[in-house]
Amino acid sequence: MSINTKKPAMKQTVGAQYMCFADATEGKEYDGTYEADVEKTEVVKSVKVTENSETSDVYASGKIYDSDSPMSSIDIEVSVIAFPDDTISKMRGETKGTGGLILAGGKSERPFFAYGKVVKLKNGKSRYEWFPKCKLVENSDDIATSEEKASEQTDTIKIRAYPFDAAGNIVSKVTESTAPEGLTEEKFFAKPILTDADLTTAVGA
Repeated sequence: MSINTKKPAMKQTVGAQYMCFADATEGKEYDGTYEADVEKTEVVKSVKVTENSETSDVYASGKIYDSDSPMSSIDIEVSVIAFPDDTISKMRGETKGTGGLILAGGKSERPFFAYGKVVKLKNGKSRYEWFPKCKLVENSDDIATSEEKASEQTDTIKIRAYPFDAAGNIVSKVTESTAPEGLTEEKFFAKPILTDADLTTAVGA
């Protein structure tokens, strides 16, 4: 048996983020179909991803026979320097009138959307990730007075990603170094990727 030494590339920075809302036909359940437009913003300061799972031990003959750690969801906390007002309103399920007035705070159903992000690695490659079934959990909207010394004012957006298929998968991702030949960031994020067939279609686009 041989030993193979690997030197994985370190993370360097976070790249752009992508969003695409699920088909919002009234009364329709999430089925993996999306609106035609994907929104790209390059405003991300940091992204924190936390897996929500609970380990359950199975006992037999007085000892642990097996352990099960199902992942129920993933929390994504994004710090941004700015965010489109119309997008955050749509994420919150707020009502927008014909004259542009936005009504918030009432009872509304928050829509599902796909959230994508890019992780840039030190070897010059990147990792592309789609979380196909997400909902906004909360967002901050803080502002402070301007001073003589420039300072950054950031907002935090908290997103929860849920399983999007029968197998319980929550994220779909590829790394450039192992991705199919011809795959680019633009192709991967042209629409949410849920299956191998979707990836093949993206490469050929």
